[in-house]
Amino acid sequence: MSRDKILNFSVDEMELVAKTLRRHIVKMIANAGSGHPGGSLSAVELVTALYFRFLRHDPANPHWSDRDRFVLSKGHAAPLLYAILAERGYFPVSELSTLRRLASRLQGHTDMTMIPGVEMSAGSLGQGLSFGLGMALAGRLDDRGYRVYVLLGDGECDEGQVWEAAMAAAHFKANNLTAIVDHNEQQLDGWNRDIMNLEPLPDKWRAFGWQVTEVDGHDLAQIMGALEAVQGIIGQPTVIIAHTVKGKGVSFMENNLEFHGRAPNSGELAKALAELA
Repeated sequence: MSRDKILNFSVDEMELVAKTLRRHIVKMIANAGSGHPGGSLSAVELVTALYFRFLRHDPANPHWSDRDRFVLSKGHAAPLLYAILAERGYFPVSELSTLRRLASRLQGHTDMTMIPGVEMSAGSLGQGLSFGLGMALAGRLDDRGYRVYVLLGDGECDEGQVWEAAMAAAHFKANNLTAIVDHNEQQLDGWNRDIMNLEPLPDKWRAFGWQVTEVDGHDLAQIMGALEAVQGIIGQPTVIIAHTVKGKGVSFMENNLEFHGRAPNSGELAKALAELA
């Protein structure tokens, strides 16, 4: 398999990218006056490692048949995906300022018919793993060598469809499928442990037949090690459970349930950008 479409950024370079993405996220959500900063900020390092080190894709040819696929299942984290796609050249960075405006391509949840690089239209939670499994099985039927990565929220794992897909992926031995769980321990209106306790989450995935790895979801070296390891797994799907902090990088948003779905005001934006300078 040709790897000429893969970048090879160092950890230091990716840390700078991650900080840039966080600035984009808080600015575009503040400008829109609505959006979901908490769950976008928590997964920054995860997508940075994929798009700047592992994902085989071509911004000049978004429909390249041999590209690796990235599926954002937690669709309310659309600002994160928009930020990384813009930084990788799928559309101009200046377009980020149009988030959630009328007639903008950058809607509150992703639309694959409007935005190059978006693999799935998102809205209702719980659907991305099924979608990704379909892509993975299609690739196997077509004798394609691509991999499929699906980013799930941990609160999203309350959805039964996630576990139906998990069971099916193991049954069909979809070793070209990797789920990444953004395990920030919060969802819309509370802590997971109080709403629907997920623990022991790693054991649940193992019981469904998956190879499980746990990482610090903000440690790029750990993330890269896990993503490298999944390439060699045969006969079963893989899941990376990434322990993260909701709102990571902005002190007053970290572990603050208020910022699951609230935009920062002008004063908060200034404070956030100062921290991300």
